[in-house]
Amino acid sequence: MKPCVLIPARFASSRYPGKPLVPLLGKPMVVWVAELSARAVGREHVYVATEDARIAEVVEAAGFAALMTSPDALTGTDRLAEAAQMVDYDIFVNVQGDEPMVDPEDIRRCAAMKAEHPEMIVNGFCWIGPDEDPTSVNIPKVIATEGGTMVYMSRAPLPGFKDPRNAPTRYMKQVCIYGFGRDDLAAFAAFGRKGTLEQCEDIEILRFLELDRRILMYECSPGSLAVDVPEDVARVEAALRARGR
Repeated sequence: MKPCVLIPARFASSRYPGKPLVPLLGKPMVVWVAELSARAVGREHVYVATEDARIAEVVEAAGFAALMTSPDALTGTDRLAEAAQMVDYDIFVNVQGDEPMVDPEDIRRCAAMKAEHPEMIVNGFCWIGPDEDPTSVNIPKVIATEGGTMVYMSRAPLPGFKDPRNAPTRYMKQVCIYGFGRDDLAAFAAFGRKGTLEQCEDIEILRFLELDRRILMYECSPGSLAVDVPEDVARVEAALRARGR
């Protein structure tokens, strides 16, 4: 089964306008993500799905393909559903454009797991680090069965507890790498609106629960850091320097 990477990159971000083009150590963030994705699937199989000519110009100058999508896509996944109609692949790995520290091996594993479990959506997670706050609404927390199937995802700390002695010792957080098939994306877009839970949490993957699709979580490399707000830039740049990038 032939995989590609689709990177949704919207200029008009509500929390951080122009976020895909924010420079990290002098390089636009979306280019960091594209280069790391290329190490997983090859440069010719990496596409940036965007509604903005400025983003398209930057990624094309860096040697990557841009897919122009409509400006009114409900979510990044809806944008990917549109982009998936423009290219011929079996597996579409969604790597978010604000994950400049993504591990290429985690992208390869996502594609392999989707090929092995084509009936399921695949999504990454890692454990929240000691310097991260589980109560932060910028970090989607995950609970899954012992077999790895997602139960729910929330911006609130999960799981909850009644007795403090049963409080979790660590929390799972979402890593924004997803494995989709063409039919998965078509069904997502055909829903036509945000689901109630998706709307409340502002977490796109929850729409698949409305579609009765199972979501398989897999553990990714530790140290995932996303740029959600301008205050995250300095922390991510420091982490990139620490990794010698």
